[in-house]
Amino acid sequence: MIFPQNLSLETLNNMGKNTMTDFLDIRFTEIGEDFLEATMPVNSKTKQPLGLLHGGANVVLAETLGSVAATMTVDQKVQYCVGLEINANHLKSVKQGVVRGVTKPIHLGKKTQVWETKIFNEEGDLICISRITIAVIDKK
Repeated sequence: MIFPQNLSLETLNNMGKNTMTDFLDIRFTEIGEDFLEATMPVNSKTKQPLGLLHGGANVVLAETLGSVAATMTVDQKVQYCVGLEINANHLKSVKQGVVRGVTKPIHLGKKTQVWETKIFNEEGDLICISRITIAVIDKK
């Protein structure tokens, strides 16, 4: 297990109160041995003008998952994590429902981390894949 034993979904969901995460209704739904999962509705807040899920909303979900997951793997008394670079490939459009993102680590280093997030539609189709590089920064 790469996350603290006492980590709860309530803790994760409370971290995003009054932020973009809260505005887009992103909700953490599962904590695994080496992954975090969250959902996001496809609605007027997350769609682009053509009525499709906005690619930027996918990136917000991916960055939220990767940044929070990274933060949960460091000693937050002495370090914090921020996104350094993110990319995303949008593979399939979504018009309605809820999407589910799952992030897993590729690299957990002392100064950087790399997380891969896969986002799926309700049918289980892969709609987006993203990779984020996280900077692990010492508090001063």
